[in-house]
Amino acid sequence: MAAVAGDDGIRRYGATVLRILVVAAAYYVGARIGLLEELVRGQITPLWPPTGIALACLLLLGLRTWPGVALGALLVNAPIGPTVPAVAAIAVGNTAAPVCSYLLLRRAGFRTELDRLRDALALVFLGALAGMLISSAVGTGVLVLEGAIRTGDFWTTWSVWWTGDAMGVLVITPLLLMLRKARPPRDVNPYRWAEAGLLTLGTAAVTLLATHSVHSLLFLVFPFLIWAALRFQLAGAVLCSLIVSVIAIQATAAGVGPFAGHTLLTRMVTLQAFNGSTALTSLLLSAIIMERNRTRRQIEQICGQLAEAVVRLAPDEASLRQWPPPRHGDEPPDRR
Repeated sequence: MAAVAGDDGIRRYGATVLRILVVAAAYYVGARIGLLEELVRGQITPLWPPTGIALACLLLLGLRTWPGVALGALLVNAPIGPTVPAVAAIAVGNTAAPVCSYLLLRRAGFRTELDRLRDALALVFLGALAGMLISSAVGTGVLVLEGAIRTGDFWTTWSVWWTGDAMGVLVITPLLLMLRKARPPRDVNPYRWAEAGLLTLGTAAVTLLATHSVHSLLFLVFPFLIWAALRFQLAGAVLCSLIVSVIAIQATAAGVGPFAGHTLLTRMVTLQAFNGSTALTSLLLSAIIMERNRTRRQIEQICGQLAEAVVRLAPDEASLRQWPPPRHGDEPPDRR
């Protein structure tokens, strides 16, 4: 028995170590992708996918996988950090932020299905906007103390850092939570596929137009986000929000369209307001639709159960044909 218990313990320990390594690898890969759009010091970007990956892993695999986040953050920042203490401090901040977001979401009763309005609100305001204040404040403060950036650039750098971490949660975390339960569609109407393709292409085309035009046309993307949430719920909302955010971030980095001719801080404020509004609109609307559909299914199930109960309790067919039932001593009715 002791040997069996020991083997079980080794397997559990090995599974935990494997999860930690997978989380670290996913964090590192996401960071390399995010660094392609760096804006400050070669390490600060307006979209930082690792934060979304880290939070999703914590929600799906549990808090015990946090060492994978810390390991991934160390591996990413080691080559680009100014000093060893700075790298360690930045890694601590990058680990503490998703852990704090995880604890806040669990405290709020967050469900990974994202099928309730409260879940979408919690992810936006607790998971993204509040939790990511830790990593941006710690990271920017460390760079200022180390002399890597000037004190006057604190708020600009902080805004880019906070924007990138928050957008990683708003865009990547819902995508991973949605993919976890994704299944190959069966018996889908061809018109449904055509609608999905038209929605995807239309979202990309309109976002390109809005973010590269000298006129203020950013509002044009919202009808497509509403269309995606109404017709395809979470899957459509998440994918279209990802398309909009990526294109808007590329336009911000290039300084074109409505982001041209402004300081980096102004561009970050505009980008965060736009991407935050798109993510909030798509997530909240999809959550409302999914909550409504779940309530309808529950009502239909209850109605079905009531109908079955009525059938079981109904009197026999003979008594149903004779209503009201005859009183004792009465003659049966003449059926001639």
